[in-house]
Amino acid sequence: MEIVEEHNELIVSEMAEGLVGSEIIKLANEINEKIRAGTHIFNLTIGDFNPEIFPLPAKFEEEIKKAYDDRKTNYPAASGIADLRKAVSKLLLRNGGIEYSPEEVLIAGGGRPLIYAIYQVVLDPGDTVLYPVPSWNNNHYSHLTRVATIQIETVAEDNFMPTAAQIKPHIRDVNMLAVCSPLNPTGTAFSKEGLTSICDLILEENKRRGPNEKPVYLLFDQIYWQLTYGETEHHNPVVLRPEMREYTLFIDGMSKAYAATGVRIGWGFGPKKVINKMKAVLGHIGAWAPKAEQVAAASFLNDPEATNTFSEQFRSRLKKRLDAFYEGFKTLKSMGHPVDAIEPQAAMYLTVRLDLTGMKTVDGKVLASTEDVTKYLLSEAKIALVPFYAFGAERDSSWYRLSVGTASMQDIDSFFESLRGMMAGLTK
Repeated sequence: MEIVEEHNELIVSEMAEGLVGSEIIKLANEINEKIRAGTHIFNLTIGDFNPEIFPLPAKFEEEIKKAYDDRKTNYPAASGIADLRKAVSKLLLRNGGIEYSPEEVLIAGGGRPLIYAIYQVVLDPGDTVLYPVPSWNNNHYSHLTRVATIQIETVAEDNFMPTAAQIKPHIRDVNMLAVCSPLNPTGTAFSKEGLTSICDLILEENKRRGPNEKPVYLLFDQIYWQLTYGETEHHNPVVLRPEMREYTLFIDGMSKAYAATGVRIGWGFGPKKVINKMKAVLGHIGAWAPKAEQVAAASFLNDPEATNTFSEQFRSRLKKRLDAFYEGFKTLKSMGHPVDAIEPQAAMYLTVRLDLTGMKTVDGKVLASTEDVTKYLLSEAKIALVPFYAFGAERDSSWYRLSVGTASMQDIDSFFESLRGMMAGLTK
């Protein structure tokens, strides 16, 4: 008698069942397959730095090695070692003009655990978070913490930054606003007036709610704040409106400002009660930054000459690449090609537009969607960019993120030669 075994699919939580993968990782897999096959790709997708082009600050690297030589390898304090929290407090005052005590600072293994902890600590299941799109990962954090979302689609005319006018109709329905400035993916930043008006909206709503109702919190991700260019100035909600101190939760760290993405040292700061609750959450997860790296970071950040010298040179090298790509896209636009770009403001990203949907390829195939355009760029021009729909924007958006963290200056002319060649073969 034949026995037939039934293999029922295992049941998991609704959250896990509904969890979707990253569009960026999906694109990265396609790129990596081509690279493994020996194809040269202009890979401008990743929000990371090539250490061969952008190495760690020399002093920081030396201090990491020294910390391991000194066997600083046991558990760190749950909130981060005291020396590092003090160093962060001094850095924020010295370079950012804001005063937070070491007790209001929490160290973690990068910014991601801190963002997750904020979602867990200030939001209950069913609460509502409002965030702009395009933006990075808020949709996934919202799903993980089982909260409702309101997404605001931003526009190029506002440099893809959200406005108080867009937020105001929803403010009574939300428990947290999640914003980032300078913004990933656009490399743009809030104007003083734009951020001030959002702060005023939050303060007005919290006054209406009173002390017995959960306030509207502001998650303010400023991980790129030390990377601004030209006349762009980073604005801080607590500097603009001191009353925002009670409601603002900051995300910051070393990853972007010091080309230290893999070192995994982030910090959050804000109201002490919230920070202590975040510490408890992360303590249970064990999302601490390694102790040796913390010891090294404290020593490095306490050396203003080392940090400022590195920052000045680092910003200059990033800006040189961003400017070169920007000028290249503006030249193509002046030649009549359907492309555009927003002048570099901050971070390591350039916002570019490739309005190629509906055009025909040399073999008569119509590029019917942004996804088609993205794939054609990769297959024909060997160019990899991240479409804004990967950051929550509409699927038909023709805007892309271009990251310069892995770009060599020598490759930029070749990039535009390849892009021009591809577009020359397209017809309407």
